[in-house]
Amino acid sequence: MIISWNITKACQLKCRHCYRDAGTKESDELNPAEGLKLIEEIARAGFKILILSGGEPLMRADVYDLISHAKNHGMRPVLGTNGIMIDRAVARKLKDAGLVRAGISLDSTDEAVHDDFRQDIGAWKGSIAGMKACLDEGLDFQIHTTVTKYNYKDVEKITDLAVTLGAKAHHIFFLVPTGRGKNISAVIPSDDYEALLKKILKKQGEVPIELKPVCAPQFVPLAHEMQVPTRFQRGCLAGHSYCCILPNGDVHPCPYFPVKAGNVRQEPFDAMWKSNPLFIELRDANYTGQCGACEHKISCGGCRARAYAESGDYMEFDPECVFHH
Repeated sequence: MIISWNITKACQLKCRHCYRDAGTKESDELNPAEGLKLIEEIARAGFKILILSGGEPLMRADVYDLISHAKNHGMRPVLGTNGIMIDRAVARKLKDAGLVRAGISLDSTDEAVHDDFRQDIGAWKGSIAGMKACLDEGLDFQIHTTVTKYNYKDVEKITDLAVTLGAKAHHIFFLVPTGRGKNISAVIPSDDYEALLKKILKKQGEVPIELKPVCAPQFVPLAHEMQVPTRFQRGCLAGHSYCCILPNGDVHPCPYFPVKAGNVRQEPFDAMWKSNPLFIELRDANYTGQCGACEHKISCGGCRARAYAESGDYMEFDPECVFHH
């Protein structure tokens, strides 16, 4: 079980696709004491991996305390970051606090393409420098790429770069139009979506690091069809073994799925995770449309966030499905 907590909306970048519309810290973010209490509730709920992200999580002063607290409560703390603030001293401090891995964003092998997408000249160099600092300090890192129609032909080259740089994994996030992502018409066409998934699965057999498509749940049944070994048993995890907590304590099934289950200031997270009606509905998996009748209903699950973005109904058909064009 894995959970993502956006610990702040503060960020030095203004990425075009940002699902959290990050940039400025908000006044109602969970305070340090509330954050430590939340981590204890997450541990009680049975989660094993805690992703601290943002915004830019390193802009929150108590991030090291949060990492240590998660580690001390039996979880594997990981970071979702743009990497720009990571130098060797920061990497060492993160490792000493108990961080097991940093996920660093990189959207192209072309510096100019990445910088334009992140709307900051020098962002590419900063992210690469952050990766090298992690490597120098023995802190594991992986690369996160957001796939759009502008960079999807570059994904395999980014994987090769990830191997060269010493990354442990390359996770490839397929754009869901939410947050600032609603303002850019950048979702790749369905035919290219399917072709890219197949290329990623084929590439997995050629490289020594883990490749994982994210927000592309059809990759699980496709891997079975292509006889590509994978440790992943289900595509969309939202509400099943994954959810997201916003900086103010609101709880959503995933970062790209802006439907509120509750708020941790009003109800302990572990109680909410166990019995909230939204999570129960998602776990029952009584999907409508083609997802409801699909033979891959359990192994895939369809992207509930993309269904919601398309129709306003999160139980409806995933419009980017590769099995039912």
